[in-house]
Amino acid sequence: MSKTAKTFIALLSLLLLSGCVHQELILPGAGGTFSSGGNEQSTVDVSDLNTSVQSEQAVPRIPFPVEEYSRLARSGRATVKGTLSVINANGERILGKQTRLYLNPVTSYSRQWYEQSYLGGRKMDKADPRLFNYLRFTTSDATGHFAFYGVPPGQYYVIGVVRCGQECGYDTPQNIRVAKEVSVGSSGTVNVELSKNL
Repeated sequence: MSKTAKTFIALLSLLLLSGCVHQELILPGAGGTFSSGGNEQSTVDVSDLNTSVQSEQAVPRIPFPVEEYSRLARSGRATVKGTLSVINANGERILGKQTRLYLNPVTSYSRQWYEQSYLGGRKMDKADPRLFNYLRFTTSDATGHFAFYGVPPGQYYVIGVVRCGQECGYDTPQNIRVAKEVSVGSSGTVNVELSKNL
């Protein structure tokens, strides 16, 4: 895909994603990764091909449920906010600082990812590009705090990545994905402690 086409699609996506609070959004390349440039920690990986998977054979995704996604609300007044972190073996909290997070609506398609990849640790086929029209993005601050604004009512997976090295017991830094399901009402604020014990 040409750079001009990518730029056009990125701008169109920004208009569709009213909850997006970060303005540099580049559509995924071959790996299905959103990146804001050279900052490795600001990458959001939605390819599910991370290093912690256990399976050599990728799990095929179910067909993209167009009708199910077409019923989702596209605008809202709710806020989802919280802190992203992992907790190491010593009970120390390592914050997910200045990293991208995303909201993924709960559907049969995303539930398959949650059960097979996030909980089951299995590699999955590349996500259908139409999924990216329904994701909302934000970036955590230097203390791991994040917020999504203008969120429509519904069920969502809040997903972020914490980069952690020796403090988590790894020889080289690893990207540790953290996800949690939340329920969002028509207004108000949902507070999320997005954390994972290692």
